[in-house]
Order: sequence, then structure tokens, then C-alpha cells
Amino acid sequence: MHILVLGGGVIGVTTAYELLKDGHQVTLVERETEAAAGTSFGNAGMIAPGHAFAWASPKVPKILLRSLWRDDLAFRMGFSTDPAFWRWSLRFLGECTAERARINTQRKHRLCTYAQSVLREIVAETGIAFDYSESGLLYLHRSQATLDRGIRNMAILRDLGQQQEILTPAQIAKLDPALAPAEKKIAGGIYARTDATGDCRLFTQALAEVARARGAELRFGTTVTRLASDGERITGVETDHGTITADAYVLALGVWSPHLLRGLDKWLPVYPVKGYSLTLPIGGNHVPPTVGAVDEDNLIAYSPLGERLRVTATAAFAGYDASHSPADFRVMLGKIQDILPGAADYTRPAYWAGLRPMTPEGTPVLGLGKQRNLWFNTGHGHVGWTMSCGAARVTRDLIAGRTPDVPLDGMSLH
Repeated sequence: MHILVLGGGVIGVTTAYELLKDGHQVTLVERETEAAAGTSFGNAGMIAPGHAFAWASPKVPKILLRSLWRDDLAFRMGFSTDPAFWRWSLRFLGECTAERARINTQRKHRLCTYAQSVLREIVAETGIAFDYSESGLLYLHRSQATLDRGIRNMAILRDLGQQQEILTPAQIAKLDPALAPAEKKIAGGIYARTDATGDCRLFTQALAEVARARGAELRFGTTVTRLASDGERITGVETDHGTITADAYVLALGVWSPHLLRGLDKWLPVYPVKGYSLTLPIGGNHVPPTVGAVDEDNLIAYSPLGERLRVTATAAFAGYDASHSPADFRVMLGKIQDILPGAADYTRPAYWAGLRPMTPEGTPVLGLGKQRNLWFNTGHGHVGWTMSCGAARVTRDLIAGRTPDVPLDGMSLH
């Protein structure tokens, strides 16, 4: 069967790879000139089932309200006249209950854990290099109060089988000497030994070349403008380079997915949430971290990626605007220097911002919609890198008529 994958980020490329393994003829279409040029370009680099919490929780509405007059909070709310934004926001607020947060977190963790196992298979099959490290991840807390709360919150993942170790400041400094200068600023942390880090962009681009070598046709620099339909099926994809037809189609366009679906199916609840990252060179006499971590009090994450340190923070509800300025990174740069003073060259940051394709629940949209040959694999949010390989395997199995290895409760459009 000829399958057309729409999107060349980590979701689209892993899907193309999995479909090739099932013997399909695969064409991938991406508007950028290379793979992973969008949201997959500069993310946190964390493969983190140990942090698979739903963003929608009882504490978030108050944070969003305070963000209207403060610029140092992890979540930032802006004003918008976009009706889709308000529709999405109302549904997001409806998920901000303790019970919904528990359910959504359980569903995310199942998919994340499954995806990590598939990622290991792909690494073993291909041998691709992407600054991969299975050294685990640290979840750091600055005060005893937030540490105690973090331990309570982590219980939901521990009950699902997530391995966790509670560490003292001295144990943290021993595990990662880069944190020794900040030992007195840390109350303790939770160590998820089975979490990992890796460069999503390097992985995606390397896997795209593996897919090309195995027969996939990769059409970069091609923008999809419309899905043509006869009411029951997609009959072709119109692009700026002509119409492409196939037997089946996979929608993996992240935040742009709802735009193509208009008029063909019900509303696709995927909306952009802007994230910021900076990448710092290491080199010289710097002492970089050996383990990635999240500063839970400030929701700033960092990952060592070879000779670079990746730092990420902030979730801004800013529509489809991915612009940024150095001022946007002032708070995160100051806080990472505070906890890792000698880790990298802080005078040479490379700035980046991207749009996370979020659903209100935090889980992706998978499977069929109204069109019987259009499959969804979109809306993976802030853990798209973690979920990618598992969501691709699920999509492959669904197209083949097989029951996926992981439950998909709450992850379909209908």
C-alpha cells in the first residue's frame, strides 16, 4: 500500500520508518528543506516517562492568571482574538481537576514508557548516533516544601512502575559533580534512573536518511495546502508542487494539523503552546552536567548533548507566533547559571523558540477520523520526543489492522 506521511518532524519520520518495516511504499512530505526543522529542532532533549505529568492540573489556572502581570513564571498567558484559542482553553480548563489530571497522567505515562522501549529497538536496529545517554534524569527541588510535594506527586508514576530514588543534596552532588557548587541551594531531588536524553533533531535527521536508504521518498520543501476528499476518503493532497495521491494518509503536521482538517471532520483540539530553548557550547574548562535535570521550582530543564548544553523553559500561549528576542531568555539564563555556574559558556547562547502541538489532555490524537483512509498522529505536546517512536508503532499497527500493544483510551478524535 502507498502511504503518504504529512510532516517531517520526529513524529512523521518515525511513522515513515515504521511503515517501511511493514512493507509499505512510503512518501513523506515536509514544507521545510530538511527533517526536524520545526518543533523537533530545539526541544529539551529529554526522553522522560518519569515526568509524564499532564499539564492541565488544579494549580495551573492560578499560574496562568498571575502570568498576566509577571514574566518569571513557567506558564504565560497572552490575549488572543482567535476563536480556536478560546475553544481550546475552555477545554483545557475543564481538564484542570485532580481526577482528570490523574487519568491523563496515567495515559501519558503508558504511552511514554512503551515509546521508550520502541526507541531502544530502533537504536539497536539502525545504530544511529544522536548524543544518546541513558544516565537517567534528576528532578530537583529548591525547598523542603516543594520536595515533599514532589514526592507526593511522583507517587502516581511510582504506582505505575516508574523507578524513582529520593536523593539528598550530598547524594545529588555525588551523582553529578556539576551540581556540587549549588548543593546548599537544593533541598533534594528525585532520580528517575531509567529516563534518558538525546538530540531529537540529530535522531530525526539520521532516521530520515535510513528511511530514504530503505526506499522512502522524502519530498522536502513541499507545502501541503489542502486535503481533497470525496466525503468518505481522502482522494489526494494538494501542495505547492502539485497534487500527490496515495492509498492512505497520515496527518503528522503538529500545530498545523487542524488547518488541513477544516471542513472534513470535527474540530481537532490541537493548539500551539510556545516553548523556548537555548543551546550553550561547553568546551574549555567548563564542568558540564552528566545527568539531565529539571529544576522543578522554576520548571527549567537542561540536557547535556555531547559538547552542548540544552536549556528549556516556559509554556507561552501565544498563538502561532514563534518569534523571540534575547529578553525572552533572561530569566531562564539567570536561573540556570545559578544552579550550574560552571557548566558551559554562558556568553554564547543560541536562542530558539518552537510551537508545541498540545491537546487539552496532553495525550496525542491517534487513529482514524471520519475519513476512512486518513490516520492521525498529532498533538503530542511537550513530550513529543518521548512519545514519538511509540506513537509511530501504534499508527503502523492500526493501519495494519493489528491491536496496538498499549491502550489508546482517550486518544482518538471521535
